[in-house]
Amino acid sequence: MSFVSRFRLGLITRHLRQGGLIAYPTEGVYGLGCDPRNAEAVNRLLALKGRAATKGLIVIAASYQQIEPWLAPLNEAMRQPMQATWPGPVTWVAPAADWVPAWLHGGRRSLAVRVSAHPVVQALCLAFAGPLVSTSANKSGRPPARRPGQVRKLCRTCPELLPVPGPLGGLSKPTPIYDALTGRSLR
Repeated sequence: MSFVSRFRLGLITRHLRQGGLIAYPTEGVYGLGCDPRNAEAVNRLLALKGRAATKGLIVIAASYQQIEPWLAPLNEAMRQPMQATWPGPVTWVAPAADWVPAWLHGGRRSLAVRVSAHPVVQALCLAFAGPLVSTSANKSGRPPARRPGQVRKLCRTCPELLPVPGPLGGLSKPTPIYDALTGRSLR
């Protein structure tokens, strides 16, 4: 990975496994992430953003195999459109597996998921050996970070937030979101 050295990737994954937060480039904006199974890390991330837990979060992965355990069994009509857009810059809201914690789905029985083609996201999820939380790097209600300086400013407000180097992907805004049950555009 040219943007993140193996040494740096090891430090980042150790930070994530210890419950740390990261700021990293995605397809359209910088994202905030953490281990989606760590309630304390997710709560600190939500506090940093000033975001209500009821809004839910996106879980991002390097492959469909990483995301599949997080989903309820999907029929072909739901799975095929999702897989046709992945890896890529499309987020889908799909039925969540029963075990998925409320801090991720916001109290609904669905979960926003994406399999990214972004090289930094791919490297992070592969090194971490699983998906990560992905939400825009900003205070809730403010525009998402699209420049490294905005990420550095956010990092100054939260010393545990570890910035991950790399450029944004080709989108000019956050990824579109679709409902896997209906195919309807949600964003």
